[in-house]
Amino acid sequence: MPPIRFIIPAFALSLPLLSLPGAKCLAADPGPFAGDAQRGKILFQQNCALCHSTGLPGSPPSGQGPLLAGVMGRPAASLASFGYSKALEASGITWSAASVDRFLAGPGTMVPGTQMAAVIPRPADRADLIAFLGNLRPLPLRKEPRWTAAVVRVPTPGDWQNDAPGRHHQIRIEDLPHPYATVSAGNSPHTRKHPPGAALLVPPGFTVTLFASGLAGPRLLRTAPNGDIFIAETRSGQIRVLRAPDGADKPSEISVFARKLSGPFGLAFYPLGAHPRWLYVGNLNSVVRFPYRDGDLKARGPAEVVVPRLVESTGGHTTRDLAFSLDGRRLFISVGSGSNVAEGMTPGSPVALPAWEAANALGAAWGYEARRADILVTDPEGREPLRVYASGIRNAVGLAVQPSTGLLWASANERDGLGDDLVPDYITHVCEGGFYGWPWYYLGSHEDPRHAGERPDLAGRVTVPDVPVQSHSATLQMTFYPADASGPAAFPADYRGNIFASFHGSWNRTGRTGSKVIRIRMQGGKPTGGYDDFLTGFVIDDSHVWGRPVGVTVAHDGALLITDDANDTVWRIAYSGR
Repeated sequence: MPPIRFIIPAFALSLPLLSLPGAKCLAADPGPFAGDAQRGKILFQQNCALCHSTGLPGSPPSGQGPLLAGVMGRPAASLASFGYSKALEASGITWSAASVDRFLAGPGTMVPGTQMAAVIPRPADRADLIAFLGNLRPLPLRKEPRWTAAVVRVPTPGDWQNDAPGRHHQIRIEDLPHPYATVSAGNSPHTRKHPPGAALLVPPGFTVTLFASGLAGPRLLRTAPNGDIFIAETRSGQIRVLRAPDGADKPSEISVFARKLSGPFGLAFYPLGAHPRWLYVGNLNSVVRFPYRDGDLKARGPAEVVVPRLVESTGGHTTRDLAFSLDGRRLFISVGSGSNVAEGMTPGSPVALPAWEAANALGAAWGYEARRADILVTDPEGREPLRVYASGIRNAVGLAVQPSTGLLWASANERDGLGDDLVPDYITHVCEGGFYGWPWYYLGSHEDPRHAGERPDLAGRVTVPDVPVQSHSATLQMTFYPADASGPAAFPADYRGNIFASFHGSWNRTGRTGSKVIRIRMQGGKPTGGYDDFLTGFVIDDSHVWGRPVGVTVAHDGALLITDDANDTVWRIAYSGR
């Protein structure tokens, strides 16, 4: 029997020097870059590797961001294989040490509307990262990413061609393929304008209309008790409010509630009930709250810090959703991983493992992944120390508390790089103290081959999620349709208590999936099995989409509202019965 390997450092959160794939391609001559390229390797792994690949032999693939080998001297948005934001395409930037430095210091300031989320605030860190990138030898530009095989594709059940309102999908864990059954695709979606004749599709009896446009990166949204719609415009660092009378197809008032926030995403009103006094906001690395009264279109006071720091590292996943328990005593905060599958975690002493998990949680990661891939919990005032409520959830982008049971639910993105149909994302109720597998296992005791043999003690201890969904769907916000919904747009009775969730769509599948909204039927507060398509039509072909849903909320009149961050819009789905 091979020796058991536990890989955990003795509580040290600092990282030793990483051996990044492709490091041998660093030029021996430091050239014009003054920073420390070796330290830049570490910073790249911590802050950039989730979305970007160096494109060098042996480096892990990523399609969320463009290849970075040879970036210096290259015009922005010039790789044919990547779908850039319109803002970056129009920027006219040529990358140099100076322009990369400015961009990393504030992407949204330099290029308003860019999809780039990571910020490197310290000048010394930027210099080191630039030295690492600048000394990577450029690769010949290719039409397709290096790791994508040229194949004739046969459509599979998970592809967008099989989507239609009402169509049922069910991912069975016993039918999962083996890792690497297909190549790991680099198929980043290219966003296009609304094609002539392209229509969004919903079930019979429903209508879908454009509710608002011209927003600034709309992401998560919540409905205030008085009916106002609050939207986190993450890239712009602000919260916007839309007000519309019941039954209206357009807002009657639009206002910016708060500005100058740091990557705002999660929104939650507190206390629960008809008259909250605070709006809580989940920033990139803090939780703040604004004083609020019914009908406020602008914050009536400055932000008050509730949780000053969530984690030690802020690279990788950047969305922080929030939810309150029904009794109002607990504030849940989701913090996604800093990497795809903890590639940079280093070996350490097995003696430290029991103490580490006792202080954190079963299966808790360490190093720059400490307190990440978790759902954290504190009290609404932030007085109680943050602790891990559930661990091993790679990125719980959406949180919601089920009104009928009080259970916390999460909409989670799983890992990439194992093939077209691994690993399924999922939507699930979250057990306190539960461990959901990342990075060692997935969907029960399926071991990730990239961590083979590292944690045999965790086999059989992984909580299996309720509803697996198609791999690489990138499920984001979720919401429960209210049991007491009323109004001119309210859905029929059999929709009450059901879950609606958005699928943003990912880059790691050969046949495109996602870019839709789905429905999970519930009975007795539990899923009945699988999920149904509800809103489809955003996908043009395997490479192109004209919309990417993010947020879902139920309006005061019973309509379902959906944000689309590809075209800065909000869509409204109402039931008319016709």
